[in-house]
Amino acid sequence: MINRSLARGFFLAAVALFFGLGALRYPIGRMDHAGAGMFPLMISVLLGIVALATIVRGIVAGGPPMTFTIKNIGLIIAALCAFSLVSRFVNMSVGIVVMVFISTAAGSSYSWKRNLAISAGLLAIAFAFQKFLGLNLPLL
Repeated sequence: MINRSLARGFFLAAVALFFGLGALRYPIGRMDHAGAGMFPLMISVLLGIVALATIVRGIVAGGPPMTFTIKNIGLIIAALCAFSLVSRFVNMSVGIVVMVFISTAAGSSYSWKRNLAISAGLLAIAFAFQKFLGLNLPLL
């Protein structure tokens, strides 16, 4: 039976392979003059190394078995849909908070204090993206 560590490793490997192969469509360039494909290729290689280490850990150390809970999958999908709808009709700041409070109900323990801390951290990141990177995010 496949365990969570092994499944996580295979998923990371698939993501690394997908983006690594996509990066090869762009010019790589050289280390002193990088092309458009250099950064995604480097990140894919690093992610592939992490994936390989995770797969080895899953084989050697094992881990808890892989299980699927329909309720948790539904909660995560509902959180993403709620984020999209609230962001569209209210604003993204409220959407982030709603998403956090719904999605954390899928976990093993629920803490509104932790949810507020996670929401504050995500809002800080969103405001940093808006202010420092100039992204047009409807936060307020």
